Amino acid sequence: MTTKPFYNAVLAAGYIVGLVYFIFTFVAQPNTPDSQTSLLVPIAMLSLFVLSAAVMSYLFLYEPLMLYFDNKRQEAVRFFLATIGIFALITLVFLGLLIVFR
Repeated sequence: MTTKPFYNAVLAAGYIVGLVYFIFTFVAQPNTPDSQTSLLVPIAMLSLFVLSAAVMSYLFLYEPLMLYFDNKRQEAVRFFLATIGIFALITLVFLGLLIVFR
């Protein structure tokens, strides 16, 4: 775990990019009807959601909670808000790229 909000936000964005890359490369098979996987798709998506929530919770909350419990409350809030702010900027860049390359 890093102690810099920028790295945490970039790691979160990298996790999402890596996950999407993995899905598009190894899982997604367009126009392939497969009744065998119909039950597996919601199971896989829910599992992926839970895993993603756990990873994001760790990246966004671990260091602020450690600071908070060390009685550094203002640092904890500042760190958390900086991580969220940087991640919001990264998200806006992704959205901008989506609009530009559409």
